[in-house]
Amino acid sequence: MDTINIGRKRVGPGQPCFIIAEAGDNHNGDIKIAKKLVEAAAMAGSDAVKFQTFKTEEVVTRTAEMASYQKRNCEFQKTQYEMIKELELSNDDFLELKEAAESLGLIFLSTPFDVPSVEILEDLGVLAFKISSTDLDNPFFLRYVARKH
Repeated sequence: MDTINIGRKRVGPGQPCFIIAEAGDNHNGDIKIAKKLVEAAAMAGSDAVKFQTFKTEEVVTRTAEMASYQKRNCEFQKTQYEMIKELELSNDDFLELKEAAESLGLIFLSTPFDVPSVEILEDLGVLAFKISSTDLDNPFFLRYVARKH
């Protein structure tokens, strides 16, 4: 396996461990919490911080029910769409997060879950795309992302 560069970091055999702090959607849709996750990643000595980028209407129907474990663990019953929509950050939020990460010496990464989100991240100039395991059998999406180099 060859090494690759992600920004200023070399990743691969013989290189130091590349540590990615997984912020995901643990910000609950709140940019202030998301920025605190960036700060925590930097304080922990991470190389990168990774979020999730999605447009709710692209990934779930408006009528999809919550999964049974979600129903058991959520205080309020709602649709899957409503629950996911609350976690969605805006394009401007992602720009703020990228700037915050870079100001602290972190590489900003995000997992796109749909084509519009790939475009958002490309416009932001992300250094790499992290593919979700749920998309490993989605050749259309994989080819689309691969064309972004």
